[in-house]
Parts: sequence; structure tokens; C-alpha cells
Amino acid sequence: MKDKFVYVDELVPGIRWDAKYATWDNFTGKPVDGYLANRIVGTRALCAALERAQEKAEPLGFGLLIWDGYRPQRAVDCFLRWSQQPEDGRTKLRHYPNIDRAEMFDLGYVAAKSGHSRGSTVDLTLYHLATGELAPMGGGHDLMDSISHHGATGITQAEAANRQHLCSIMDACGFSSYACEWWHYTLKAEPYPDTYFDFPIT
Repeated sequence: MKDKFVYVDELVPGIRWDAKYATWDNFTGKPVDGYLANRIVGTRALCAALERAQEKAEPLGFGLLIWDGYRPQRAVDCFLRWSQQPEDGRTKLRHYPNIDRAEMFDLGYVAAKSGHSRGSTVDLTLYHLATGELAPMGGGHDLMDSISHHGATGITQAEAANRQHLCSIMDACGFSSYACEWWHYTLKAEPYPDTYFDFPIT
């Protein structure tokens, strides 16, 4: 692994993760190139900020669950190839019900050069410490739809409050949000703002 990149769970004790792109449970419908292990990798700077975020979430009754961190460039290239293939309908209803595959890039849900590949961006959510259940957010990870935008209408008051809890926690710990995806946050002082890495997650 590259210098200053680590497994997030080794530096942030107690954090939960489910590396979606290492599994069949993602918008492509199968494990993605570069994800050879179900682990979350990121920079040390990312981990330090996530540890602070976890400390802020705990008094509110929440823990953090991460779906993605560092993303190899080869995975992004895999997304692009997938978007150009004929529609098979397997993941459309759950992940992109109102758009075509190719529109994911044009509408900003997937990028040809992703901040994830710089190592200090995360996709994450909150879960209830008391029960272990995910906090309802009004749509799951990688739901590429306007309902996933910050400030979206059509979600419940409780779901909106949970999104705001996550946003406030992450903002206080040095992250910026992404308008189109309630789960996506990038460290403002990221150590590699202009470098897109491509080593696999093993």
C-alpha cells in the first residue's frame, strides 16, 4: 500500500464498514476492478478526521458506517465501461430509477476523475448505537436521484434530521459535503488534492 495510506479500521477503532464495491451489492451488480478485499482504505489525515467525527457522533447516539473510501482509478474506469454497456435492468430500480446509465456522469453522480481516488473522500452514513440499525436517510447509498440531494423534498422529517446530523458532524470535523449525494464527504485539507492513485485494495 502507498505511504500514508492505511486501513481505516486500524486507525479508527470501532468504526463499521461495508465496502460496497468489493461486493455484488453495488450499482454495477458485481465486484469492481481494484477492490480485492472488503476493507476501507484512506489517508492518515482522513482517519484522524473520521476519529473526530466518531467522537462527535457518539453523544448523539450514533456511530459511523463507511461504504467507500479510497477508490482506485481502475475502478472509476470500470464504472465508465459499465455505463456504456447495454441496460440489463438488474440494478436500475434501486440505484438509478429515473435516469439512463450514461447520464450518471453527465449529472455528476459518477466522475471520470473521482475525489475518492485521492484518498480523502468517504461515502458514509450513521447507525444507532443502541440498536445497530442504520439511521433512515431517505434513500440508500448510490441512489442516483434528486431525492439524494442535500435539501431534497419528499423525505420525512426524521430522515432530513438524520442527514443534518451527519452533515453537521462532518462539517465540524473538516469535511465538505457534495450537493448531489448526502453520503459523500471530502476532507477540506486533503493531503493529495491533485493526485489520483491506482493501487488495488488488497
